[in-house]
Amino acid sequence: MTGGSLDWPGLMRAGMRGLGLRPAEFWALTPAELALMLGVEASNPPLTRARLREMAARWPDRGTEPAPGADRDTATMEGGDDGSGRL
Repeated sequence: MTGGSLDWPGLMRAGMRGLGLRPAEFWALTPAELALMLGVEASNPPLTRARLREMAARWPDRGTEPAPGADRDTATMEGGDDGSGRL
């Protein structure tokens, strides 16, 4: 892959010539299935500082919304424990 696009001619050669798939079989596969058949290991890119910044920009923390299933009182509590035993 270069520039965000797939190398369709290369993938078709690998699938049809290399694996002996018929066109209908090739096009019925998902990219993940084709990668598995070709022996390509699926992996996440390493978490570098640049990748972390990219992920943080793409999925920013909201900070004011409680996590799904969280108790709203404890999720919105400000200031922490005041020693009173109350939340």
